[in-house]
Amino acid sequence: MYFCVQLLTIMRIIKTPVYFILLTLLLGCGIGLNGQIIKGEAIVGMNLTQVDGDEVYGFKKVGANIGAGVMVPFGKRGRWDVSFETLFTQKGSNQKAQYNDSLNNGMVITGEYKLNLNYVEVPVLVMFTDKEFISFGAGLSWARLVGVKEYEHGQLVETTTLNSETYSKNDFDILADFRIRIYKALKFNLRYQYSLMSIRTRTFSDLAGNTWTRDQYNNVITFRLIWVFNEEQSRKNFVNTPSQ
Repeated sequence: MYFCVQLLTIMRIIKTPVYFILLTLLLGCGIGLNGQIIKGEAIVGMNLTQVDGDEVYGFKKVGANIGAGVMVPFGKRGRWDVSFETLFTQKGSNQKAQYNDSLNNGMVITGEYKLNLNYVEVPVLVMFTDKEFISFGAGLSWARLVGVKEYEHGQLVETTTLNSETYSKNDFDILADFRIRIYKALKFNLRYQYSLMSIRTRTFSDLAGNTWTRDQYNNVITFRLIWVFNEEQSRKNFVNTPSQ
């Protein structure tokens, strides 16, 4: 419970606009410590992201992936789980300056691009655990855009705002998940996810006057640490329950 209080304090300090994370964390900690089956999760990690279709390539945008979750076991011996998470997650794209434009005293940086997309995300997965050591899973997620900033050639794009509808406020993704126990209840998590629907449709042009239109999709690789509350007791209770 001490860990839950500390994580809540951190969330309050950094003032992330993710109130659902706090609610899920409280539920996960409480149920994980006192419930018969349900386990709680505290999650902290990072995203490496790109936006396919924005003419910028590479997983060069680094962002946070933090939150909480609950896992409900089912099936024989509780080796299967349904996982529900609530996350604050940062996606987007990043490209450093490509060259300098010497027309203005050599000080204009061109080719630079940066996109910050902040989401509240709710993934739902089905997980399978083998020998209480390694887990695999897959699922879907819904994310709500809560913040956006776009920079072109080092300058903020004033017309790209949360309410400008430049980017869709909803992002639906498919996910693949891998977890391995590294110490007691602490697990390392590798996750990959991709947008099922475009988050933006944009028309590009070049100096020759050619134009083309591309749909854009979030493409995300995530590395996380997950602390599972009451996992061992939950497993024992599940196995010893007659109805199971």
